[in-house]
Amino acid sequence: MKRWFRRRVDAAYERLLSREISGAPTHVAVIQDGNRRYARQHGGDAHEGHRAGADTTERVLEWCQDIGVEELTLYTFSTENFNRPEDEREALYELLCEKLTEFADAERVHDNEVCIQAIGEIDLLPEHVRDAVAYAERRTQEYDQFVLNIALAYGGRSRLLEAARGVARDVNADEIDPDEIDVETIEQRLYDQPVRDVDLIIRPGGEERTSNFLPWHANGNEAAVFFCTPYWPEFSKADFLRGIRTYEHRKESWRRTRARRAIALLGAVSEPELTDAQAVVNRFRDSLPVGERPAGVDRETTAVADSGETTTSDDGLDSSSRAAD
Repeated sequence: MKRWFRRRVDAAYERLLSREISGAPTHVAVIQDGNRRYARQHGGDAHEGHRAGADTTERVLEWCQDIGVEELTLYTFSTENFNRPEDEREALYELLCEKLTEFADAERVHDNEVCIQAIGEIDLLPEHVRDAVAYAERRTQEYDQFVLNIALAYGGRSRLLEAARGVARDVNADEIDPDEIDVETIEQRLYDQPVRDVDLIIRPGGEERTSNFLPWHANGNEAAVFFCTPYWPEFSKADFLRGIRTYEHRKESWRRTRARRAIALLGAVSEPELTDAQAVVNRFRDSLPVGERPAGVDRETTAVADSGETTTSDDGLDSSSRAAD
């Protein structure tokens, strides 16, 4: 009876969260943490935990597509994972090969036109894993409706270091002028395929850190971060929706902050700056409480294009899930 009641409560909570969400981030990145601890808690070995986590991964992919997320990046195998015991590494390699091949052949992947691509130091992986990666990428390379990035042998700091070295080599070879180096110059050297800026990082398992994950695309975009306590195999749709809610609440908070700053500037700037400040107020005024909305500002003024920023903050979540700055 208790289990039945719990399922009813969880289902009702999911429906409530779904109604609260009005949109979705474009790019969600997930640190799949807690597989081994989940296995130990249930008396199994690490491999059983990773296999249970792989089932969660499939569900999260479906949830992302359901709400309109366009890109999902999974932190699947870090460079630190090479230090794990050999038998655990081999079991992980076999699971990766199995799931990559399964995904590449799945009807739902082709029906939804999912492009699978790997990011990281792929050359460090065993040959049979590289072959599975190549197979999945080849089978889905023509699709562009949804992007699934698998971070393998990945370390964010090492990727930035390699990109910097590549730029330095080009400068020394007179192939690029230092004054021409910009954001695009670095991004072209980070990965073989373009990766969107990250809007939301989700980390289950109770740890409150992002572990060197996509530093250029997440920190540079001030991505929202959602931490929660369930281990990855236990991660539920309600947890996922709470993460999306964190992103939405923080995005709205950012809009309010921009509007308030613009209002404060209106009385202390020159005429050209005043025009820009009025445009910002017009764009974000609806995010302010009615009592804070300024009078006499032209609602028809053309807004200045300045989109895409999100930051991180608390979301007023219950005690089992936390959002972080």
